[in-house]
Amino acid sequence: KDKAAAHLKGGAKKVIISAPSKDAPMFVVGVNEHEYKPELDIVSNASCTTNCLAPLAKVINDRFGIVEGLMTTVHSITATQKTVDGPSMKDWRGGRAASFNIIPSSTGAAKAVGKVLPSLNGKLTGMSFRVPTVDVSVVDLTVRIEKPATYEQVKAAIKEESEGKMKGILGYTEDDVVS
Repeated sequence: KDKAAAHLKGGAKKVIISAPSKDAPMFVVGVNEHEYKPELDIVSNASCTTNCLAPLAKVINDRFGIVEGLMTTVHSITATQKTVDGPSMKDWRGGRAASFNIIPSSTGAAKAVGKVLPSLNGKLTGMSFRVPTVDVSVVDLTVRIEKPATYEQVKAAIKEESEGKMKGILGYTEDDVVS
């Protein structure tokens, strides 16, 4: 939030951080955007992974209750990764050439979901695989639910929400699609 405040000093009226923030209020459309207040000058829109994960987790939690869950994201390389093998301050895997390796990595998306959906705080964990592609990502969410439900019932709930309150935010298809 401190770094983002420099933009306000430079004349910006509002700052939207396009990553999770430790101290800025975080909002995800379809999940908690109704809590936004116009007087907030600095906000976080979380990450692309959180924007994918949070609406899905909200639907499942609202309908069935999430006891615990594991999310895995397969995510394209980013500008923070190395183009050739070299040292990484974070971990040795992060030093591998991004365009030649599938690199397991940590992700803050599961923790960020707990910030936008407090009822899920501490219930999700996750990991990321950085893959040598230009611009794609996918999230896999596996959960243990409170209310008994079949796979078909869970899919039906997601489909129903994608055509209702979450239309334009959450999509559903059973087509054989590729990235």
